[in-house]
Amino acid sequence: MTDDYKAAFIEFMVRCEVLTFGDFTAKSGRKTPYFINAGRYRSGAQIARLARFYADAIRSRGVEFDVLFGPAYKGIPLCVATAMALHDDHGIDVGFCFNRKEAKDHGEGGVLVGHELHDGDRVLIIEDVTTAGTSIRETVPILRAAADVKLAGLVVSVDRMERGSGERNTLEELSESYAMDTFAITTVDEIIEHLHGRRIDGSVLLTDELRKRMLEYRAEYGGR
Repeated sequence: MTDDYKAAFIEFMVRCEVLTFGDFTAKSGRKTPYFINAGRYRSGAQIARLARFYADAIRSRGVEFDVLFGPAYKGIPLCVATAMALHDDHGIDVGFCFNRKEAKDHGEGGVLVGHELHDGDRVLIIEDVTTAGTSIRETVPILRAAADVKLAGLVVSVDRMERGSGERNTLEELSESYAMDTFAITTVDEIIEHLHGRRIDGSVLLTDELRKRMLEYRAEYGGR
């Protein structure tokens, strides 16, 4: 792992109790030895630092875009905070917008809030984690109904590297389906590499046994 922000982000997730290890059942029904719950970010300091990690990943990737879009609900604070981090830390000022779950029929109305999308806008979608890609497949029609936008990409916090509807990694499938870049702050393989046997605040979280279980899970459900 060559990027310092990746290692710092992995340890940040652990300390925020967002990344935990044990026995869990994912939304997909798969039994998983680790879980990532972005709902555990609970303070202004945490969301500000999280946004800086997203901004670092975006800058490192070199993706060019005009608007940051966050799907409701978890994507809403992510797009707002990351737009602020891009401006404050990197001098990049982009628009941000997000969707309502239900269209508003009074006031300004509509489904989208924030930057008004225009034809030709390059939109970067920001999410916490995507396993099957369902939320992205629901998001793209919303964006395309608003304007003739270009999908600049999708950035997530962790690439679980699980297969989607076929045999390939979900992010790779989405990249191919929508002709857009897809990337993550870090990947599950990088998490395993960094945390295995490492003490975080005095404790080793990823033991030999847990590493074995994670690799077995990767072998069973990982994309090719």
